[in-house]
Amino acid sequence: MELNNLSPGLKEVALRNELLADVFFKAGLIEAWGRGTIKIIDECKKAGLPEPEFKEEFGGFAVYFYKDIYTEDNLRKIGLNERQIKAVRYVKEKGKITNKEYQELTKTSKPTATRDLRNLVDKGIVIMQGEAKRQIYYQLSQKRANNEPIEPKKSQ
Repeated sequence: MELNNLSPGLKEVALRNELLADVFFKAGLIEAWGRGTIKIIDECKKAGLPEPEFKEEFGGFAVYFYKDIYTEDNLRKIGLNERQIKAVRYVKEKGKITNKEYQELTKTSKPTATRDLRNLVDKGIVIMQGEAKRQIYYQLSQKRANNEPIEPKKSQ
């Protein structure tokens, strides 16, 4: 199998040996060529995990799974700005963040902090907790608000 630019997402898969793939298919050892990687990606998304990386290396094929969906690289792929990434790191360490803490941490105004935090909620990165204005804080979410796993935005 030859892999070309597979991560993020599966882009192109080509057979190295069509005859061998056909034998495996007819023997019932594989369902269809190329479906396994798609299933792996779908299952990772269902679990709220980032897409795995597929690499051809050392004469073989490797799949790298990542447990933490809140890595800086993944957050950048989602489209977060540096302030938001800094806040997510803070929440990972402290467990929560308030608007006031966000303002102090990122040295921004209240309206900017509110917009940034609202954007994090809209993207499903954090969930808003608390009742009264002064008691509102934000915690990390494992799923987007629409129950879809967090995944990188698609480049155009």
